[in-house]
Amino acid sequence: MAQWTSAVGAAQLARLLTSQQDRPPGPGSRRPPAYRALADGIRLLVLEGRVPVAARLPAERELALALTVSRTTVAAAYEALRGEGFLESRRGAGSWTAVPAGNPLPARGLEPLPPEALGSMIDLGCAALPAPEPWLTRAVQGALEELPPYAHTHGDYPAGLPALRAMIAERYTARGIPTMPEQIMVTTGAMGAIDAICHLFAGRGERIAVESPSYANILQLMREAGARLVPVAMAEGLSGWDLDRWRQVLREAAPRLAYVVADFHNPTGALAGDDQRRRLVEAARSAGTVLVADETMSELWLDEELGGAMPRPVCGFDPAGSTVITVGSASKAFWAGMRIGWVRAAPDVIRSLVAARAYADLGTPVLEQLAVNWLFSTGGWEQALALRREQARENREALVAAVRRELPSWEFEVPAGGLTLWVRAGGLSGSRLAEAGERVGVRVPSGPRFGVDGAFEGYVRLPFTVQGAVAEEAAVRLASAARLVESGGTAGGEAPRTFVA
Repeated sequence: MAQWTSAVGAAQLARLLTSQQDRPPGPGSRRPPAYRALADGIRLLVLEGRVPVAARLPAERELALALTVSRTTVAAAYEALRGEGFLESRRGAGSWTAVPAGNPLPARGLEPLPPEALGSMIDLGCAALPAPEPWLTRAVQGALEELPPYAHTHGDYPAGLPALRAMIAERYTARGIPTMPEQIMVTTGAMGAIDAICHLFAGRGERIAVESPSYANILQLMREAGARLVPVAMAEGLSGWDLDRWRQVLREAAPRLAYVVADFHNPTGALAGDDQRRRLVEAARSAGTVLVADETMSELWLDEELGGAMPRPVCGFDPAGSTVITVGSASKAFWAGMRIGWVRAAPDVIRSLVAARAYADLGTPVLEQLAVNWLFSTGGWEQALALRREQARENREALVAAVRRELPSWEFEVPAGGLTLWVRAGGLSGSRLAEAGERVGVRVPSGPRFGVDGAFEGYVRLPFTVQGAVAEEAAVRLASAARLVESGGTAGGEAPRTFVA
């Protein structure tokens, strides 16, 4: 009986492997043998979760043809992986990926480290800040005061608490987008919202157009839903969308859905302008594509000149509500532990989403909804956001200064908001930097997590989640990881130092 649960084709594996570009070896250093480089490449793909554990690999001859190397090279690489515990084989069943005994299974998304690991590891994997106290405590206390009437009901509100739906609708109306409560559904975070939208609009095998790069966890959610992702390259730097490419993809691929982050895009930090938003909505409408606009970062402007001068929401260019579905959340702007999101759409779309929810999570926790409603109705949200912006602004300045000092060859533009830097890592492989970072005590997500089929190997994402001395130490550890990669260092490199903020 075969032990594999999925398969990776030779062409797909070749694309992933050939994306791993390293800087040419420096003086005194040598390239590893071809079989060793191939084994290391496959091992990195497994460790990063981009090739699943228990995935059947191509036969030696097939992969050799796809990579234009000898079969002997592939056979030696497979043998090395078997010896290290990353490959298992059985005559007649082929070879499939594995992880050595005692190793944690690799994650395919970006999940935070457990709290007990934070003493020795600086976590740059999760773009989330600590709660903006005292506002979290006050919101929960306010929610408890409002809870008794709800405790006498069944507590099941598939569309969300009426009071919170009305409050969210009022907030859109105040932004110049007239909205009724019937156009709002409260969800369990933005991920819950997008999952529901994908299941309603894009069945298995349907095309979904996505920015390239895009948010890693959303890409993985869509892959696991069976979607066929169609990447659309972003414009250079922080200039937002490439509208010519978007029009071409919408016209030629005819995707059922398109997912975009117009406000402080994750991971690049780009901010789309009013004209870009209007033109993308028009192109999506002409193509019959439903445009999903993720607004989770929209209130995290950090440069003061943007206060009160943000572009119009994407849904503002779709007054009939036939093209744009908007997703919002309290998790990025307030606290990741506050798993409250929402969808704004036409009433008939909301009714369909609510009806489908009976077979998913049924509803969102009442107490957390009451806490967010308390924040919105008392002005606590605006005061918490002011504190959040101040934290992120200071963190951004500290991280930018530290990276420029320790890694002067790394390239990036500083965004005006959001929580992330998108960094070209001086010609180094982002996957290898991520692996080396784990060994020196800094966890950083590599660029390919944010792309499709191995794109962005030369990038890493750095969030504004650490402050002061911790940001400086993170940059020092990243520089150590870069030196390991440049020297061709392998497991057993520099040991991480325990660091307490």
